[in-house]
Amino acid sequence: MKRNIVIATVAAAALIGGGTATAFAVGGDDDGAAKNSSVQLKDHDRHDDGKNDDRDDAAENSAEAKAAKVTAPDAIEAALAHTKGTAVSAELDDEDGGLVWDVDVLNGKTWHSVEVDPGTGKVLGSWVDKDDDGDDAADTARVAAALKGASTSAADAARAAADKGTVTSVDLDDDGKAGAWDVETTGPKGAESDWHVGLTDGKVTADHSDARDDDHGDHDDHDDDGSDD
Repeated sequence: MKRNIVIATVAAAALIGGGTATAFAVGGDDDGAAKNSSVQLKDHDRHDDGKNDDRDDAAENSAEAKAAKVTAPDAIEAALAHTKGTAVSAELDDEDGGLVWDVDVLNGKTWHSVEVDPGTGKVLGSWVDKDDDGDDAADTARVAAALKGASTSAADAARAAADKGTVTSVDLDDDGKAGAWDVETTGPKGAESDWHVGLTDGKVTADHSDARDDDHGDHDDHDDDGSDD
């Protein structure tokens, strides 16, 4: 349930000693945090030549995972030290070459997006979500219901899946009856894998839903081709 935070106006204040700026905003698009990140990926690091999409994607995934010295659990902890609440998702995000950890934090009924430098662990910016479409209350209720009785946090889920590869995304799956954390990992050669981590037992299991969806899609394509003939 990764949330898209839209930014309109920004007020920035320098953090004492750190030299970074914390921005508080609601509602337009700001890539200042990514530009200030200590991890700036060069074009050749991402290998985007347009000739082989799978190879390019794998190379880009590998470059991003290797460039992030701060792990997902550490990024989540840094975000929560800055903005109190519950971490609902964390994603390693490439914004025009600037790499950031984007952590969604729910504090009461207020949603925050906290961006953490994947090279230093410092908070680059924090934005409050303005409820333009009126769905925050529903999102908050679903999260509360999914996390009720949970003993595994987003950081715990990331730690549990760390032996499967480099964790690049943690997201609360609150769609099904049995909630879980969805965790994405990247292997040494850039291959991505998806995992479920139990909210109560922390058990890690492979997520085969994407493969099933792909197989179903291939079957549909085959049927369509047959009907066209």
